[in-house]
Amino acid sequence: MSDKELTSYSKDFLAELFRKMVLVREFELRAIEERRNGLIPGFIHSCVGQEASAVGATAALTQEDVITSTHRGHGHLLGKGGDPKYMMAELAARSTGYCLGRGGSLHLADFELGILGANGIVGGGIPIAVGAGLAFQMRGEKRVSLSFFGDGATNEGAFHEALNLAGLWSLPVIFLCENNLYGEGTPQDQQAPIADLAKRAESYGFPGEIVDGNDVLAVYEATKAAAARARAGEGPTMIEAKTYRFRGHYEGDPQIYRKPGEMAEWRKRDPIPNFRQRLLDAGLFDAEALDEIEADVQADLDEAVAFAESAPAPKPEEALAGVYAETHDGLIF
Repeated sequence: MSDKELTSYSKDFLAELFRKMVLVREFELRAIEERRNGLIPGFIHSCVGQEASAVGATAALTQEDVITSTHRGHGHLLGKGGDPKYMMAELAARSTGYCLGRGGSLHLADFELGILGANGIVGGGIPIAVGAGLAFQMRGEKRVSLSFFGDGATNEGAFHEALNLAGLWSLPVIFLCENNLYGEGTPQDQQAPIADLAKRAESYGFPGEIVDGNDVLAVYEATKAAAARARAGEGPTMIEAKTYRFRGHYEGDPQIYRKPGEMAEWRKRDPIPNFRQRLLDAGLFDAEALDEIEADVQADLDEAVAFAESAPAPKPEEALAGVYAETHDGLIF
């Protein structure tokens, strides 16, 4: 994208894209640090390096639209408007977290924000997004559901079943594949016979588009077009955002599967410093203004960590709250 095209966006919008990408990056790094410090239990699957796909896609949605996320989903939630305080508290298993400390990193959700939940099952969120899209269609609502998933999920049966129904019924769903080249530690070329996974959409009767997943505006424009198509009743779209994660599948992953020199090449395409430089080169911001945004993010994360540290743990007697539901005839399930 040229500087002339960049200036077609408002400064406020560009600043918000930059702020959210920095927030996602720094939230992940702070969460990793707090896990080492003992505040956060369990695993963290970091999305460092994939900020542009998360922020670009969610920027194209409205507050009424919904998303489903993955085990690598912190960026999706922050992009959709998630509050880092409640996210950090949830990761720390505190009662003030989004899911009252019961969901943790892999099951963050907030229905009021249109976040139907992250999911520890690979591909598990894809059918949920299709169900939401069906509900919108049946109610005649101009809303869209977007499902984030990785390249490995495209080999799951749930992926194919969900895309088949979405295509058959022309549902308002966007399938956004964040192709970071690895399914856990398996390179994509060893898990799929094709390099461009977006081609799989063609067999279900709707478009598949490939974008630079490290270019936040490219992802935004592709998602914006897909959302407009969905609202017009023209059915689903699959977007394959080619990107790369800069850390392991999980924190502690030895990453022996990386090819020599691969990380260094992808570091040159880091979405955040590259977008920052584009903003500077276009003359839209000076370095001081962008530095101030980054400092504000750090202050917000300091507040989030303090909030989590001071929050109480869930009470043991509340362990079964929300697990069972009483039906209309009094039965408990």
